[in-house]
Amino acid sequence: MKIPTLAAILGLASLASAEIFFHETFSDGEGWKERWTVSQYRDDMGTLEVSPGKWYADEKAARGLRTAEDYRFYAVSSKVKPFSNKGKDLVIQFDVKNEQDIDCGGSYLKIFNELDPIAFNGDSEYNIMFGPDICGPKAMVHAIFNYNGTNHNLKKSIPAPKDTLTHTYTLTVKPDQTYDVSIDGVSAASGSLLEDWDFLPPKSIEDPDATKPVDWVDEAEIIDVTDKKPEGYDDIPEFIPDTTATKPEDWDDDFDGEWEPPTVANPEYKGIWSPKRIPNPLYKGEWKKPLIDNPEYKVDTEIYAYDFGNVGIDIWQVKSGTIFDNILITDDVEEAKKIFEDNKEVRAGEDAARSAYVDQLKAEAEQHVETNERAKAFVEDGSLGDLSDLEIDIPGLKVETPVEEVVDPIKQDAKHVKDEL
Repeated sequence: MKIPTLAAILGLASLASAEIFFHETFSDGEGWKERWTVSQYRDDMGTLEVSPGKWYADEKAARGLRTAEDYRFYAVSSKVKPFSNKGKDLVIQFDVKNEQDIDCGGSYLKIFNELDPIAFNGDSEYNIMFGPDICGPKAMVHAIFNYNGTNHNLKKSIPAPKDTLTHTYTLTVKPDQTYDVSIDGVSAASGSLLEDWDFLPPKSIEDPDATKPVDWVDEAEIIDVTDKKPEGYDDIPEFIPDTTATKPEDWDDDFDGEWEPPTVANPEYKGIWSPKRIPNPLYKGEWKKPLIDNPEYKVDTEIYAYDFGNVGIDIWQVKSGTIFDNILITDDVEEAKKIFEDNKEVRAGEDAARSAYVDQLKAEAEQHVETNERAKAFVEDGSLGDLSDLEIDIPGLKVETPVEEVVDPIKQDAKHVKDEL
């Protein structure tokens, strides 16, 4: 009989305490409106709808919350089962599909403790903001933590995918104050919260009372006193007559004066003489103030820890069409990986669906090339962005995936937030 080790017992205890605090799949159509509240902070908030998009491998699984109006702010939030991640792992994971070939706009989440959903806006204080943000050539993944009322962004740069397919973004934060940001299950950045964010002031600072010693030599070179100017150095002219020049045939000495050849730079001239410089044997280097312990620095072993109670989407988009899906907040790293893998398998045919959609669009656009410049441009280079002025309505195409049909237990069995609260 095997006797379980302490590590095994602790492992079982950890598994038993793991919990999903929020999991939104938008799989029940208009039911999301019972769980999410649209902010009334502005009168012109953009419209949101549940949609699988224009192409997909599995229509039901692809349904997510989609931005539906161009040039709009969006602010919508939902309650999260209240919890603290103190002493626990924290995983924030969600899918984003920028189907519209986004030109400028955010696709990130904000996670809060307390939040007034009706007044929710860009100034609402959050705990963590995480996800992609794209504008022109700049495409990055934000990972911003609020610490003592100040937002701190990750110092590392994480490029965000700029294609029109679905991507999964995962932020994992651990009690040892380490983190990992993954895109589609592949780590894009990891390390220490203390090293990769400027939460705390520096441990050491320059001594403000220190002054440079009077005998400090910071001149790296000195004049070589043994260097002497060569004899006749100053007798060398800077310019000399051009010996190749000849007097013009029409030159009239009586009228033009005595002809003199033009001057050219003297190749022997070396400029104004100065003694050479040599390394200073007394040079001590550039003086710097010595470092001392920073009295403002205090160790904080709980920077990672927050109380949570709300999740929200607060973005601006020039071109709408972003789809948010499979929003997950949990302390179970393995469960988050499983959900990612299951959803990845379900959407395995998405790329093929997109190709089929583009092919059909191109076939339709070819019928308009004589009258529509956008159609002509699309036929020539295949950019979906070139279809913004086309009035061609082609439904999303369902393409059979090359793999066997996968039943998505996550979407079937997931309990909505209202059931968890």
